[in-house]
Amino acid sequence: MKLARCITAVDAHAGGNHGRVITGGVLNVQGTTMFEKKRYLEMHGDGLRRLMLKEPRGYPGSCCNLILPSSDPEAVAGYVIMEPQEYPPMSGSNTMCVATVLLETGMVPMQEPVTEFALEAPAGLVRIRAEVQDQSVRRVTFQNVPAFALHLDANVEVPQLGTVTVDVAYGGMMFVITEARALGLRLTPDEGHDIVRLGEMIKAATREQLPAVHPENPDISGVTVTQFSAPPTRPDATLKNTVVVSTGSLDWDRPETWTGILDRSPCGTGTCARMACLHAKGRLGIGEDFVHEGIMGTVFTGRVVGTTTVGGHPAVVPAVSGQAFVTAMTQYVVDADDPFPEGFTVGDIWGPDQERALLSAPAVA
Repeated sequence: MKLARCITAVDAHAGGNHGRVITGGVLNVQGTTMFEKKRYLEMHGDGLRRLMLKEPRGYPGSCCNLILPSSDPEAVAGYVIMEPQEYPPMSGSNTMCVATVLLETGMVPMQEPVTEFALEAPAGLVRIRAEVQDQSVRRVTFQNVPAFALHLDANVEVPQLGTVTVDVAYGGMMFVITEARALGLRLTPDEGHDIVRLGEMIKAATREQLPAVHPENPDISGVTVTQFSAPPTRPDATLKNTVVVSTGSLDWDRPETWTGILDRSPCGTGTCARMACLHAKGRLGIGEDFVHEGIMGTVFTGRVVGTTTVGGHPAVVPAVSGQAFVTAMTQYVVDADDPFPEGFTVGDIWGPDQERALLSAPAVA
């Protein structure tokens, strides 16, 4: 075997959502801030994301995080988040995975009972409070970048569905949020196919009809994720939600081909966006626990810890707690003769546009 590349990574999950963490094999990425490094990877280094997230080393529900040096003196490290279709500015479940991996591999010194440090995400500085017992991370709380609502109780006209009432908010990613019951959904795993299809329809319509631009960073624009909200199933939860992550693109003439995957966790950035909307509507006060249930029955606990402004826009300072678990420590390699050195996708689970990528791949000798 002739190795063209070797990458060391630790796999983990938070609330059921997979978050791979690259700890070795990539020295650095061009750029000063993590947002600049994210943009560089998008424009010039996307092969790393394809290698780690597409088949045969990944699957549509995979996420990957690249640990990098940070230029922020407050941060012990930075990280760039990679998902199947985008590089989000922030992700809550991935942040929990990154913090846990850094501590449990010794990359960041662990102190019991609490270890505190800061990380630089592309969205900005994220403060970590990790509860530690017997050299194991039992709980991670991250104080996120400010979250804010851009549209509240707005109407969106969705083909085949009619008028859908939505909120649009930023919690580290741009979310469109709508009530599941209004669409006949209970947010159970068996509804996954319908949830994905409806979520992609609502997202596409919202992107066309409701502008969503970060007031301080215009490069963060447009809704990329749909969140459905419902009454909780667990007696200790405040609300239940699920989030649709796209794996393909929409073709209005072929709705049967729309593809996406549900966030298995309660979604950390989605929890922040939901809290921003609830606070703006007077339904969530500062310091109140907001226990957010995901589709797998796991929970993240959120809290609005303060208020602020972002570009003159009212915003909240959110914190979210949960637990991540390490599942594997692996070296991912690329054989110099591998016909798919950056992976591949197949249209059965990745969507019709992804199918063309497979057809253009080199043939096996």
